[in-house]
Amino acid sequence: MVFSSPIFLTVFLPIVLLAMVVAPKFLRNVVLLGASLVFYYWGAALDTWVLLWVVGASFLGARAIFRRPGESRFAFGLTLVAVLVPLLWFKYAAFFSDVGLDVLSVFGVEGSPLASRVLPVGISFFTFQALSYVLDVRRGVAEPLDRADRHLLYIALFPQLIAGPIVRYAEIRDQLYERVITADRLAVGATRFAHGLAKKVIIADSVAPIADAAFASGDGRTMIAAWVGVLAYTVQIYFDFSGYSDMAIGLGTMFGFTFPENFARPYSSTSITEFWRRWHITLSSWFRDYVYIPLGGSRNGSAATYRNLATVFFLTALWHGAAWTFLVWGGLHGLWLIVERVTGLGTTERLPALRRVLTLGIVMIAWVFFRATSIGAAGSYVADLFSFSGGPVDPEIIAAMTAPNVLMLAIGVASFLLPTGAVVGPWLSRMDPSGLASTAAMPQLARMGYVALAVPLSMALIFANGFSPFLYFQF
Repeated sequence: MVFSSPIFLTVFLPIVLLAMVVAPKFLRNVVLLGASLVFYYWGAALDTWVLLWVVGASFLGARAIFRRPGESRFAFGLTLVAVLVPLLWFKYAAFFSDVGLDVLSVFGVEGSPLASRVLPVGISFFTFQALSYVLDVRRGVAEPLDRADRHLLYIALFPQLIAGPIVRYAEIRDQLYERVITADRLAVGATRFAHGLAKKVIIADSVAPIADAAFASGDGRTMIAAWVGVLAYTVQIYFDFSGYSDMAIGLGTMFGFTFPENFARPYSSTSITEFWRRWHITLSSWFRDYVYIPLGGSRNGSAATYRNLATVFFLTALWHGAAWTFLVWGGLHGLWLIVERVTGLGTTERLPALRRVLTLGIVMIAWVFFRATSIGAAGSYVADLFSFSGGPVDPEIIAAMTAPNVLMLAIGVASFLLPTGAVVGPWLSRMDPSGLASTAAMPQLARMGYVALAVPLSMALIFANGFSPFLYFQF
């Protein structure tokens, strides 16, 4: 079950909302926990045991660490292993098995590779959420929850369970015990949800055929077609993922939770350093706080700083997927961050327009490796970007360039290239963190109109074209 599916929009969400509104306060956690488990089981089925394993290991481990702070090293290590084993097995075992076999084959040793496994839904997100909980307890900045059901609700809360934002325990600890559901929060949350639904269904799904056709093409991919395709993917992945985050934040707001923002108009960045302060904020801040700073950050000289940056982006790439394409993608970002450190490009304020174009170009070229199915396919695509070739264009690309799809591509590009602080309407004086018009600033009547327009149009497109899963579900 996904947020943009008919069953979620017409059955699951209305039932859960009604139950939450009519339930007394002491039963709201029970209702939400039950809904979250049904939501996850609907998509994961028997793999639900992985979620329960991670929840149980982090709950029991954190309590053991907290009870014996002076003797917690063994409990801490055992807890980390228990929490990480499912992620390492399902996501990375086959990849590293293949790498090991490739190395052994050089010496004439042959072996049988491990079969790839279907990832349990959301495993990367809920594992990192559980890890942050254990690490915060270990560092003494948080006390563990007193009851297993509250801990299960924290990890399994369905709005953010599948694809984030990665919510730190400290950010919603008090809300797990008591929170307020009001008509205004319901209205603001519903508007933010509709905002995200429109970004996903109307824009991201409309430009997806252009990106798919360009990346699938080979002989008929001219330089212009290649740039249009990667531009379409740049729009698609942003509106798809930020749309999900908007929907998750909106759902959280409706249920009385305040989730952290996950995007802050990343394509307006003037450096890759700034880009990673604006893109997938909860993941980049997770690596900053739990990996980069503990390794020493930038405190121990340039060489150590570059090593720490390389380590962070190696792990960031692996988090996204066990494939060489992701490692190259992460390597490109990490390498350019180091270049910005060495040259000062990450902090200078000179030539902002030129640096903005350069940053967007680097991000787009890196997206080729993120999207491609292999290093060879990515290399071929990058070569086409700079081939200055003409000739006939693949008919599949031409077929994907319908008027509605091209219009949505233009709107998508315009939305993240507008200057910060642009006035969008008579009652909007700023851009919201996700890149389109602010929903929190809307008057009540405008909110109602926005929802009344965005939801039916999105629903019509869903029923006409079918729903597509969110891109970050695969991570």
